[in-house]
Amino acid sequence: MKRVSLYALLFMLLAASCTDDVAVAPQPEENVAAQVPADAIEGEIVIKFVPEMTEILDNMSRMRSAGARVTRMGIPTTDEILSILGAYSIERVFPVDNRTEERTREAGLHLWYQVKFSEETTLEEAVKSLSALGEVSKVQCNRKIYRLSNRQPRPIDTDVMRASNEGFLFNDPALYRQWGYINRGGYSFEQPWAKAVAGCDVGCEEAWTMCTGDSSIIVAVMDEGVMYNHPDLAANIWVNEGEKLGADEDADGNGYKGDRHGYNFATDRGYISTTGSNDTGHGTHVAGTIAAVNNNGMGVCGIAGGNAASGEAGVKIMSCQIFDDNRTATLTLEAKGVKYAADNGATVLQCSWGYMSPNANPILGYTPGPATEEEWEAMYPLEKEAFDYFVANAGSPNGVIDGGVVVFAAGNEYANMPSFPGAYSKFICVSALAADYTPATYTDYGTEIDLSAPGGDGDYYGEVGNPADNEGMIYSTIVSEGKPSYGYYEGSSMACPHVSGVAALGLSYAAKLRRHFKAEEFISLMYESGTEIDCYFKGDKLSHYNHTSPGASATKSDLSLYVGKMGRLVNAGALLKAIESAGSNMKIPNLYLSPGNESVINLERYFADGENLTYTCRIADSSVAAAEIQGTRLLIKGLKEGTTMLTVSVSNGEEQTVAVTVRDNAAGNGWL
Repeated sequence: MKRVSLYALLFMLLAASCTDDVAVAPQPEENVAAQVPADAIEGEIVIKFVPEMTEILDNMSRMRSAGARVTRMGIPTTDEILSILGAYSIERVFPVDNRTEERTREAGLHLWYQVKFSEETTLEEAVKSLSALGEVSKVQCNRKIYRLSNRQPRPIDTDVMRASNEGFLFNDPALYRQWGYINRGGYSFEQPWAKAVAGCDVGCEEAWTMCTGDSSIIVAVMDEGVMYNHPDLAANIWVNEGEKLGADEDADGNGYKGDRHGYNFATDRGYISTTGSNDTGHGTHVAGTIAAVNNNGMGVCGIAGGNAASGEAGVKIMSCQIFDDNRTATLTLEAKGVKYAADNGATVLQCSWGYMSPNANPILGYTPGPATEEEWEAMYPLEKEAFDYFVANAGSPNGVIDGGVVVFAAGNEYANMPSFPGAYSKFICVSALAADYTPATYTDYGTEIDLSAPGGDGDYYGEVGNPADNEGMIYSTIVSEGKPSYGYYEGSSMACPHVSGVAALGLSYAAKLRRHFKAEEFISLMYESGTEIDCYFKGDKLSHYNHTSPGASATKSDLSLYVGKMGRLVNAGALLKAIESAGSNMKIPNLYLSPGNESVINLERYFADGENLTYTCRIADSSVAAAEIQGTRLLIKGLKEGTTMLTVSVSNGEEQTVAVTVRDNAAGNGWL
């Protein structure tokens, strides 16, 4: 009865919109009914309005920001449908951040709203009715996201001080276990491996002689929470100055309260958690591979972890937590996390999670995911738009990289196509290798793969029936019973941060050389500098599926099936060398300020060896702005409205000219 009355009312409303003086936008061509996934959350739906509704939406948001409880939009046809659905909450998906609101609107993300309604109304009803409205362009069901199917962690071994680091650059006692960084072949934790090939690593030994990291580079880890006080990670954790961890106020006005080290999107609060009974330490393990502190005489190394002994800082880890104990983020919260990373300075987004491969075997308990970019976008348009925002808006036109680098694990379903979102053509999709250049037995593969990296392969190296066997796996920081520790994991989840770490190290070297890249240019350079590995895919590979079980059966893999479907092995040393002759010189940004206000530019960021150079400046119209040099700092003060040119001359012979625009602020009227 309810369904009949709803559709009848909908017909009358649409008919009325053609004759009444109600401003309803025309029906967009892309406005098609969304799919309803089997695991969609009842009573929730996400809609995107057409741009013509912006003013009405802004009015509603102003009412909400003033403390009003808003359950309707002020759009007659939409509000009638919301009433029938029993809607009790409607809220903009992405909170306002005045620093980035302009580009948020350019991307159309301000048009996304989440609606919560009576669970007596089916999702099919809600999707069909809202999709038919001319003022709505896209409709998406909400759902929870899930951890990427992952190989199980092995028992944690905290006795890392017995190692010998003879011949290694750094003094971290467990570096010798991290074969993914430096693989010399034939060595093991307890006895020599029969199946390890020297050079099957990401090239850290060469790369570390050129660069070890840079604190200006931020990697956002979307995963379980990162233990920010782990002694081998703490120095390289991102800090949002001015914010207090988990506070109930938004000190910096970015729309999130208490986000000192990132944000917990699984619980929608600022406190990063790693101690839940169902937490595995996965996020901390991933973070350690990227940026555990190097040369501190402790534990393990990170690919871009700096050099503590010489005072070289590593890259910073921002925790965008989407899994917390038994709680996971929804698609809306995940999308917020992606945008948060871009808006708060991250240039690399590390993602070891995703949907199942579309070719996953249901017999093994897998539920296949989207098969094409078109199918993924149709099912989850909000997710795609958020990632596109990161790709387009992370970084800076005047920084090391213009745009963002998204790195995704391929998946662990033994399938011949990687999972989405990782398979998206704008991302780096990563498959996992064993220590002899062969594909890890579990890894997803396919023509969509861009790069491979060490991921471990217990079923290949491990002793059948031995649950404590860690042979051939990936060693890193971890959380054990709420305490900092170290341990082994395997999976494309572990290969992925090897690539994220190399990306961060490459950007660090670019920062050192003051080189600038477009995101797509940098990603291409990572691929071009990678090591060809197809020559290793010959014959069969013997492994034992679920080898820790006493009855694990032998399995043969035809390696020829992987040819052309594992990308290249990421190579940090080759990447850093390629950066030296690629990209362009960094540029001082054009300046905008108001009369009476000052702006400060640190010039050493824009010239190679900038800290050791001397600078002079001249300004074309001194009535508009004044400028002076103090060491390596350029101070500019606005005097009156207008535009003038500023030229900076450098002792090395370089010279840059930028525009200085002085204009009044908009009377304090920011966005909303």
